[in-house]
Amino acid sequence: MSSPDPLSNPSSAASLDKADYVRLSHFRHRLRRFLRVSERICQGQGLTPLQYQLLLHVRGDPDRDWASIGELAERLQAQHHGTVALIDRCEKLGLVERRPGRQDRRVVEIHLLPAGEEKLERIARLHQDELHQLLREFAEAEG
Repeated sequence: MSSPDPLSNPSSAASLDKADYVRLSHFRHRLRRFLRVSERICQGQGLTPLQYQLLLHVRGDPDRDWASIGELAERLQAQHHGTVALIDRCEKLGLVERRPGRQDRRVVEIHLLPAGEEKLERIARLHQDELHQLLREFAEAEG
């Protein structure tokens, strides 16, 4: 399920004021800073940011510990074939494996292997300080 295109449905016709631009600028700056820190963490642990995101999205499903290729493509906002290529690379590194769907054989389940679990845990732990700082800032901005 994809989210609506924000360009086709602007939230309001009212013009923006200075505070709107300040808020958007701050958000983009902090988001980019978080992503830059994340890139450095991932590279320091021997993964690309996309490989880390794939592992995170496999483990991050609220209802189960695997994800389908289509779900991963949506979460990564990537084309199906690009997601398949990323899964191939992660498989070669021994981080994930494909399994036939248990309930629907047309679905391919992507599961983390122990090495993938370990990498994910290590990298996710290294993100916690920056994540909590970012969340605090956004909470303060709303309050």
